[in-house]
Amino acid sequence: MKPTATRNILISLLLFLGVSAIGGGGALIISPSGKLLGGLPLSILAQSPFPDFLIPGIILFTILGFFPCYISYALIKKPTNNIAEYFNLFKDMYWAWSYSIYIGFALIIWIQVETIFINGTSWLQTFYILYSIPIIFVALLPKVRTLYKK
Repeated sequence: MKPTATRNILISLLLFLGVSAIGGGGALIISPSGKLLGGLPLSILAQSPFPDFLIPGIILFTILGFFPCYISYALIKKPTNNIAEYFNLFKDMYWAWSYSIYIGFALIIWIQVETIFINGTSWLQTFYILYSIPIIFVALLPKVRTLYKK
């Protein structure tokens, strides 16, 4: 089946998330003190299990950065991935489609846990929690589902 505009929107949504999380996570890995991101104070981690931003940066870089970019690639090229297929809960669907849904929910969980740990919210958390909705919504559109049905 021919790629659709809705598929391209899903890929664009995932790529934006991936690139922004690679940027933010990379900055936290390079500078765990938070100074590279405009001086994030370490005091906001007082309620968290982390002494600095290194571990959150690694999680952000990997889960919400690298993986959405890899999923975008997979949605275009459709490579096989036996490990990813093993964890595919939607056996009638191509694994990368399923993982686009997983990423939407991972973003919701990430933001919820973040707001609990820092005991507050900012416009950025609000933006990304709302950003998760179109990722999930577009992935569930019939044209996209049909494209990735096995």
